[in-house]
Amino acid sequence: MDEPRMIPPRPRDRVYAVVTLVLAVLLLPAALVRDAGRAREVACRWALRLRFPAEDLTGLTAGALAAFTAARTEALWRHGQLIGLTSGYRDPAAQQRLFDEEVRRCGSTASARMLVLPPALSPHVRGLALDVRPHEGARWLEEHGARYDLYRVYDNEWWHFEYLPGRGGTPPPRLPHPGVISGPL
Repeated sequence: MDEPRMIPPRPRDRVYAVVTLVLAVLLLPAALVRDAGRAREVACRWALRLRFPAEDLTGLTAGALAAFTAARTEALWRHGQLIGLTSGYRDPAAQQRLFDEEVRRCGSTASARMLVLPPALSPHVRGLALDVRPHEGARWLEEHGARYDLYRVYDNEWWHFEYLPGRGGTPPPRLPHPGVISGPL
């Protein structure tokens, strides 16, 4: 990942990943009964729901949800890596509050747009953006996400990925920050 500084892996994140994978393995028989064709996905979803109980996947587009589910299922089963969602869909009012808070904190709309976009420009409002955690999960997603049309789009946000179908696995040019997007304020 192209970051000004690397965030070192935290030992506890590795422990959480191992425990979550063991839990998914233990849940696999019940998942087989529930949906034999998608048992690994179901067991992964159940285990990750226990690891990230506050996670909210509602509001994502069907494509973004399917891509994120498939990516995190592969990450856990094939690589023992956790990917949790910190923030996905945001309604326009919530996005406006975040933007207004950042304007107050920074003192200008231009500075605020370095981290938060107004609702009219935010892919979170369209259900296409995913803010993920932990850092190792974001690294995995940056390396493998193109298979699922999930791409990191900003240099200054290691956690922010967007569902961009139809790119054939070719990442879009990365922008330095959200503020370079042109459009109405």
